[in-house]
Amino acid sequence: MWDSQSESITERSYINLNPNMFEQRGQSWYVLTDIPSDLIVQVGEFSFHLHKFPLLSKSGKINRIVYESRETELRKVSLNELPGGPEAFELAAKFCYGVAIDLAAGSIAALRCAAEHLEMTEDLEEGNLIVKTEAFINYVALSSWEDSISVLRSCEELSPWAENLQIVRRCSESIAWKACVESTGKPKGSDPNTSLDRWCEDVSVLRIDHFVRVITAVKAKGMKHELVGAGIMHYAMKLLPGMMKDGSPGPGEDGGASKWNCGPRAITAAKRDDPYSSLERKDQGTIVESLISIIPPQNDSVSCSFLLRLLRVANMVNVSPALVIELEKRAGMQLEKATLSDLLIPCYNKNETTYDVDLCQRLLEQFLIQGPIDVSGPLTNPVVNAKPIVARLVDSYLAEVSRDENLSLTKFQALARALPGSARSCDDGLYCAIDSYLKAHPMLSEHERTRLCRLMDCQKLSMEACAHAAQNERLPVRIAIQVILSEQIKLNNALANASSRDHNYQPVIPNTKTLFEETPQLFQDGWENAKKDISALKSDLETVKTKYLELQHDMEGLQQQFDKVTDFKHKSAWSSSWKKLVKMTKITTIEKAGSGSPAIKTPKRWRNSVS
Repeated sequence: MWDSQSESITERSYINLNPNMFEQRGQSWYVLTDIPSDLIVQVGEFSFHLHKFPLLSKSGKINRIVYESRETELRKVSLNELPGGPEAFELAAKFCYGVAIDLAAGSIAALRCAAEHLEMTEDLEEGNLIVKTEAFINYVALSSWEDSISVLRSCEELSPWAENLQIVRRCSESIAWKACVESTGKPKGSDPNTSLDRWCEDVSVLRIDHFVRVITAVKAKGMKHELVGAGIMHYAMKLLPGMMKDGSPGPGEDGGASKWNCGPRAITAAKRDDPYSSLERKDQGTIVESLISIIPPQNDSVSCSFLLRLLRVANMVNVSPALVIELEKRAGMQLEKATLSDLLIPCYNKNETTYDVDLCQRLLEQFLIQGPIDVSGPLTNPVVNAKPIVARLVDSYLAEVSRDENLSLTKFQALARALPGSARSCDDGLYCAIDSYLKAHPMLSEHERTRLCRLMDCQKLSMEACAHAAQNERLPVRIAIQVILSEQIKLNNALANASSRDHNYQPVIPNTKTLFEETPQLFQDGWENAKKDISALKSDLETVKTKYLELQHDMEGLQQQFDKVTDFKHKSAWSSSWKKLVKMTKITTIEKAGSGSPAIKTPKRWRNSVS
C-alpha cells in the first residue's frame, strides 16, 4: 500500500516536474523528467510511462485500482476497455499533469467518455475533466451545426458510453433544431435549395442508427416532410450502391435523364454476379430496413422512383417481408408517377422471368386498392385521372417483358386484365405488347393466340394500328376479320364526322355495343358493302367456272373429231345404213309433195348437233 511518507515525497516531486515534455517512442509514451516513472498504464497496444500522484489525484478509477491491489508496489495498470482508446487517454493524462490541451469537436466525445470511465469527478478535484468536457459540449460544440455533426459522427465508436451520457441525443436534437430553424426562417430572396442541399449532404455522413435519431428528431420538431424525404433519399443514394442508375450523376445532381441498365443481358449478369457480398448483405439490409421505417407517411415525401429503387435493393439483400410489403404499398399508392425503367425490377429467383412480373402485379393491386385516385396538376389544369396514366405504363411494361421466353401466357393475361377496360381509351399499346408476345412465342396454338388477342378491344385501336393488324400474319384469322370490320366502322365514323361539319349530323359513337344499339343502319350499311364485295367475288368465281366448262366442251368436240378420223375404216357398215335412211327420207318427202302436200326441202347433208 501507499503510505503517507511516499505520498508526500511524490507530491513534492510532482510540483517540480516539467509536464510539457511528453514524448512518444514507437508505441510508448514518456514524460521527460528527472524523476523516474513509477506507473505504467497499458491502453490497447500503447503503454504510458507515468507517475502515480498526478493520476491518483484526478482519477477515481486508477486510485481505486492502486489501493485495492494486493501488490505492495503496483507498477502496471491495464485500461484496455477505456472508451476512446490511446488517443483519449493521452489527452486525459496530459490534463492530469496540468498540460493545457486543445479541445476539439472531433475528439471531445471520446474525451468525455474517457473521463467518465476514469471517474474524473468533482469529488477528487474542482474543475475536473468531466466538468470541462461537459461545458465544451454544451456551450461550444452544440452551438454550431458543423460541430454538432462532427461530435455525433465521433460517437460511432463510443457505444454505449455516448448513448448513456446522452451525447447522441443532445447532438441529434441540436442538429434537428438548427435544421428546422434554417428551413423555415431563411431570409426572403435566398435560394431555398441551399439549405436543402446542406441539410442532405451533412447528415448523409452519419451512421445509420445516428441518422435515424436525427430524422426522428426533425420529424418531432415539425420539419416539412418534403425536406425529411429529401434527406432520406440523398442518404440512400449515397450509401446504397444498388440505388444508383448506371451512368447517372452523384447525389445532389440532376439524374433525371439517366436510365437503368435493365436489358436482359444486364439483368442476367446481375443474377449471376451479386453486387453485395455476404458480409455487406447484412449491413445493407439494416440500412434499407431503417430507411423504410422512417419514411414520412405523406405520399409526396419521397418519389415513387425512389421507392421502387429501394424495393429493388430490398429484394437483393433479403429485407424483412413485412417491410417489403409496406414498401410495395407505398410505391403502389403513387404508381402513376413511376417510369418504365424504375418498374423493370429484376427477378432474383432462379428459373424465373428476367423481370419480377409478380412484383409488378402486386404494385398494380396496391394501386387499385386505393380506389379512384386523381393527380393534381398545375392550378390552371383540371384534375386528371391516374388510371389512364398507369394503363399506359403497364402497356409499356408488357411490351418490354413480353420478349421473355419464360413469361407464361397466364401471367401476361393477368397483368393486362388487372386494370378495368375504362382505364384504356386506346388499345394501341396493348396491341404492341400482344404482337411482341406473339413474335417471341411462335409455338402458341391457335386457341392460345385467340385468347391472347381477346385482351384488346378492336374498337379501341387507331387507324394506324388497324392497318398494321389487318396485315399481321401472327394474328388469328378471326381477330383479323374483327380488325377489318372495326376499320370499316372507323371509316364510316370518319365520313359521318366529316358530314356533321356541314349538315350538323350527330357524330357516331365508336363503341361496338353502342353502334349495334343506337346506329344499326350504319352497321347494316357496312355489312351490306361487305356482302357486295363477297358477291362480286362469287360472280368472278362463277365466270371462271363457266369458261372452264366451255373449254372442256371444246376439248370434247376435238376429241370426237379425232376419234372419227382414227375409226374411219371401222365405220363402213354404219355409213351404208345411214345412206339408206337418207334415201328413204327423200322418197317419202317426194310422195308427200305429189299428193298436194307442201314440199319440204331436205338438206343434202345433216349436221350432227347437240341440243
